[in-house]
Amino acid sequence: MPPAETSAVRLALMLGGLAAPALVAAQSPAIPRTQFIADMDAEFRKMDADKNGLVTRVEIEQYQRLTAVARAEARNRQLFAQLDTDRNGQVSSEEFIKLVVAPQIPGAQSVLGRMDSNRDQQVSLIEHRAATLANFDRLDSDKDGIVTPAEMKAGGIAK
Repeated sequence: MPPAETSAVRLALMLGGLAAPALVAAQSPAIPRTQFIADMDAEFRKMDADKNGLVTRVEIEQYQRLTAVARAEARNRQLFAQLDTDRNGQVSSEEFIKLVVAPQIPGAQSVLGRMDSNRDQQVSLIEHRAATLANFDRLDSDKDGIVTPAEMKAGGIAK
């Protein structure tokens, strides 16, 4: 699985599976709990723009915007390659009408609602871990410390 798809699987797990159907490929890798924690902490550090150990609404929204733009740009490159059927490096008007508009960017409220346990409009690393590990543990139905593709499917994360 390409790194972007693997990251999408892990991000979907961390975010509680809300965006999972759009992000997760049909063949999802098994994820050991230790790797999940390392990935989760790295994702938190990416959101923590000022590196103060807390993630605010502004940081979450900024991260979501940047992530959405990066996904849209990657998708646009992929779409261009698909639409440029004659491979001339240009998309004709006939080819262009097939282009799909990028989705709206979600707000931070859903993340804060799930992760901000003390309701101070910030998410600490501890709150982030508690919320995301709860989702991992929910999906790990056999409690072996690994979320398998079957468990992701059963938990609604993968098709």
